[in-house]
Amino acid sequence: MNRKMLIAFLFAAIPTFGADSQWVLQQSMLTYHVSHPLHQSEGVSHAAKGKGVCHAGQCEFLIAVPVKSFDSGDSNRDLHMIQVTRSAEFPLVTVRTRLPESDATASTINADLEIQFAGQTAQYKQVPFKLDKQGNEIHITGTIPATLTDFKIDPPSLLTMPVKNEIPVRVNLTWHQQ
Repeated sequence: MNRKMLIAFLFAAIPTFGADSQWVLQQSMLTYHVSHPLHQSEGVSHAAKGKGVCHAGQCEFLIAVPVKSFDSGDSNRDLHMIQVTRSAEFPLVTVRTRLPESDATASTINADLEIQFAGQTAQYKQVPFKLDKQGNEIHITGTIPATLTDFKIDPPSLLTMPVKNEIPVRVNLTWHQQ
């Protein structure tokens, strides 16, 4: 199944029948950070797709991003990351959350996230995000405190020294209400 079909299938899984409102991810920048005793590196993706459906005061959101879309500026490092995270078998990172529709008017929220990555699912509770609403758009920023062990990924090594377990992911998203 190609990547576009897989993403379309995931978004079709969110029921829209009887939806009160819908949100579409308009812009995205997801940045992971890896720390090694000899250097720091970051990988950035602008390829996330997302959809949110609100009904009866509750909203369900789904975001999907291809693992291979992250760019660290070093093609060898990116290829190694793709291998270590088993992206040939698990090509997408998906994030799901459910929020009260009233959170759209808040300046900060604490979201419970379910993230599927590298064939594993991890839960993150009460992750803080800042919201900036302008018209029909909401800009969301925050950091997901992910770790390699959350997804059963063996830390890659350089000169026999492994990277740190922590791989925080900075989130910078703009959602548009339809």
